[in-house]
Amino acid sequence: MIKCHLSRLMGERKLKISDLVRETNINRGSITRLYHEKANRVDLDLVDTLCRYFKCEIGDLFEFIESEEDEE
Repeated sequence: MIKCHLSRLMGERKLKISDLVRETNINRGSITRLYHEKANRVDLDLVDTLCRYFKCEIGDLFEFIESEEDEE
């Protein structure tokens, strides 16, 4: 399972979704899906834009968590 830490990164900076949309020009729907961890796929340009904006590595934005199903 891939966990997205966008909501945490935004919370640390007290950003609203509308702030991030305005400052990055990323589609509001894309940010909302990532924020609520509902996204099934993510465009690499979007990941690049978010990493540049937050000055972070991909691993700060996304985390792989092994599920119990994977361990079987």
